[in-house]
Amino acid sequence: MSAPTTIRALIEARAAHYPDKPFLLGAPEEGAGATLTLGALLERCRALDIRFREAGLAPGDVVSVLMGNGIQTATLLLGAMYSGLIAHPLNLLCQPSQLAYIVEHSDTRMIFASTQTAGPLAAALAALREQGVTRDIALVLTEPEAFALPVLPALPAPRTIAAATPCAPACDDIALLMYTSGTTGAPKGVLLSHANLCANARNISLEHRLAADDRVLASLPLYHINGLVVTLLAPLWHAGSVVLTPRFSAGTFWRDAAGYGCTWINVVPTIVAYLLNGDEPRGLDLSALKFCRSASAALPGDHHRAFEARFGIGVIETMGMTETAAPVFSNPYDASRRRIGSVGLPSGGEARVIDRDGRECGPNEYGEIVLRGEQVMRGYYKRREDTAKAFTADGWLRTGDLGYRDDEGYFYINGRSKELIIKGGENIAPREIDEALLRHPGVLDAATVGVPDPAYGQEIVAFVVPREGEGQGAPDPADLREHCLRELGRYKTPREFRFVSELPRGPSGKVQRLKLVTPTG
Repeated sequence: MSAPTTIRALIEARAAHYPDKPFLLGAPEEGAGATLTLGALLERCRALDIRFREAGLAPGDVVSVLMGNGIQTATLLLGAMYSGLIAHPLNLLCQPSQLAYIVEHSDTRMIFASTQTAGPLAAALAALREQGVTRDIALVLTEPEAFALPVLPALPAPRTIAAATPCAPACDDIALLMYTSGTTGAPKGVLLSHANLCANARNISLEHRLAADDRVLASLPLYHINGLVVTLLAPLWHAGSVVLTPRFSAGTFWRDAAGYGCTWINVVPTIVAYLLNGDEPRGLDLSALKFCRSASAALPGDHHRAFEARFGIGVIETMGMTETAAPVFSNPYDASRRRIGSVGLPSGGEARVIDRDGRECGPNEYGEIVLRGEQVMRGYYKRREDTAKAFTADGWLRTGDLGYRDDEGYFYINGRSKELIIKGGENIAPREIDEALLRHPGVLDAATVGVPDPAYGQEIVAFVVPREGEGQGAPDPADLREHCLRELGRYKTPREFRFVSELPRGPSGKVQRLKLVTPTG
């Protein structure tokens, strides 16, 4: 029997073989949570399929989910893909202005929100109305941990569609739309097909030798490509199970891993730092844990070694992008073959290093890492020019990462040609912060960079040129911080403000950010 190539086929196949096997387990902060079997997941997806069509949604329509982790959240995302719709998880860290842009750009027709996220969503929709956007969007309130399926309102202008006729998606149909920050500041919508997602669900399962008796603690958000593909779709592929925590908590992490008998954990370097700074997991049986998987940002070598020494759990470092449906590199399962500091070997695809002229570099020669494989995206939504720029002339995806491969084929990343700041596994566009600072009356010019940080991987530092005149000096850093908190939210507010007389610029006038990080005398 051929392997499934759509999320719909995957759900149906797993339910047919393992109808009574637990798949999603809720792990609330207090008490035991609900459990959803693979058979029950199929029943819920079929019920949602009918409700989506009765509401007026047609294959290819975008359905957004703005909720934290929970069985309902996972069911809605899987149910949308099952129904041939495009699932669109919205980042809970978005500020109203960012949320408004993504809601408008995505052409979403229905948004699921919770009581926690309804306020920011209402602010975003109000901002759109002020901008003259009048497109009707159906809003559905539910909760991440809810078990009963929500009742869907009829869309204001439903399409003509036979509600009783299911429409199974094809492998090349788009299943997921996920926005990621770009160097221009405006998020880009990455289009991933059913084939892309199934390919990496398979790759992850094979790389980590996962099977039906494996269980993962899913503490990363499902609105992140890592959380969605690695801890939701991969277990669906190998018929494993998922413990869904509302959020990461250092205080409950080891308790949940032990209490639910997890066999692997999936983290980002920030979580590693918090766990190293937390209490010892005394009195807990962690013997079932086979490995810890780290991704989304480079894991400092000292933290890697300290984690393994302290907890006795091997770390498998990996690397991926939203554009590659999560992992594209992985260190081997065999601990003796892992390389600390390396993102590993190509996983389910091809990788090479090229120079500025597009020629392939030899071992230990620096260049840009480019990728090719089944997991590589179909493109950016409504951004044909950006999509073309993202690929080489012969079809390799440009990562924007600078690095090399060694004599044994292991890849190493040393820097980023794209100027993204990666804080706690989240991509942050410097220009977005620059523009917020420029809206402050005391700022003439500004440029933001990422600097190494042991907890978050990178933290944000802003270089500010004060506005002169009328006897005013440099703005008060505390005032700048309050300004950024209002404009950007806490996560994107710079940790530090450094005042300079001018910013280094190249011949074209572009700010040379690397000189801000490593100034020359």
